[in-house]
Amino acid sequence: MKIWILSLLAVAFAKHEHYAGWRSYFVAPTSAEQLAVLGSLEMSLEVDFFMRPRLDREGVVLVKPDFQEEFVQVLAREGISHKIHAEDVKAQLDIDDEIIEARHAEFRSRSEPEKPYDNYVRLNVIYNYMDSIAAKYPNIVKMVTPGNSFEGRPIKYLKISSSNFEDRSKSLIFIEATIHAREWITPPVATYAIHKLVEDLTDRELLDKFDWIILPVSNPDGYEFSHTNQRFWRKTRSIDQSQSSRLCPGVDGNRNYDFHWRTVGTSNNPCTDNYGGSRPFSEVETRIVRDIIHEYLDRMTLFITLHSFGSMILYPWGHDGSLSQNALGLHTVGITMAEAIYEKKLPHFPRYAVGNSRLVIGYGASGAAEDYAHSIGVPLAYTYELPGLRQGFNLDPKYARQVSEETWEGIAAGAKKAREIVLTSK
Repeated sequence: MKIWILSLLAVAFAKHEHYAGWRSYFVAPTSAEQLAVLGSLEMSLEVDFFMRPRLDREGVVLVKPDFQEEFVQVLAREGISHKIHAEDVKAQLDIDDEIIEARHAEFRSRSEPEKPYDNYVRLNVIYNYMDSIAAKYPNIVKMVTPGNSFEGRPIKYLKISSSNFEDRSKSLIFIEATIHAREWITPPVATYAIHKLVEDLTDRELLDKFDWIILPVSNPDGYEFSHTNQRFWRKTRSIDQSQSSRLCPGVDGNRNYDFHWRTVGTSNNPCTDNYGGSRPFSEVETRIVRDIIHEYLDRMTLFITLHSFGSMILYPWGHDGSLSQNALGLHTVGITMAEAIYEKKLPHFPRYAVGNSRLVIGYGASGAAEDYAHSIGVPLAYTYELPGLRQGFNLDPKYARQVSEETWEGIAAGAKKAREIVLTSK
């Protein structure tokens, strides 16, 4: 037994060797020139912006060991304020794993079943939960598996309806999550929405007037890879015929939609995290989301894609910062959702910012799901950037249930307001 435990620990601590020597930094530019310098480092020093900085908000950037000295020299030369976010990224990831396992153990000690919205869990746990819900509540829940990922994993979503999707007068809400693999807080939020609609329905209107589609993990390959190999993996895991793709697999799914594809905030280099793919909808993962939107476009009032982190509710247009013709409706529903979250949030959680994607985040992004959905006719389309506090993607799992509960309040309020606005405009 002792040897087995030691072997298990050895495997656990070897898991994050990829990040040995890596550091992350807070950066706080004070001018447009400093912002431009930081942006240029993405290519020249291969830095990874966990959160891009703005003039009114510090950013978080991950730096490889080979470039740390030069990175700090550039910041010092340009007068860019910075400080350490994580001195030893690998060590922090090892600690994070211990925290996650301790939470698993806590539930085991209580003989209380751990749900996928209580902690960070693997794909099979999420799928087992979805399967059990579909089996237990066949009158209102239908499991759909429209296809498999590049590596052959099923991509699953649930259709939730009290009328078998046959009542065309109902508004349809589509929630998609985890196209970015490392954003582990998003599956808990999506599965908690399932729980509130099926196991713990406290507002009958949400089934009487709405049908729901919930896709908790749209990028299962990347999600699993972020658990087993590289914690901060963002992309899919696809490979095309090019040599560079074989060396650097994967596409940024939220740059792969056919709306101003690969024009801004993206890359044509497969070795970058924001690579937009060889063509729009090159990825089966984005094609599945596209097909769901098209199938139910005539009554889809609200589309939400869940991301992290930053406590923001963002709406089109994200590629250029211009406002949609439905900007008033978008902002009204966005504020409604943010206020509902505010009523439920913990005191030390930040208040959500609401607004146009490019203007709030401070940079443009083309080929994004939110913009695509809105461009083809979904009246109200949003990106949620869930809270990260100062931990970013490694938000303590003790907050998983809290984030899920408060986000659900926002989604529920947004669904009702969206239906009201869409019906009034007809």
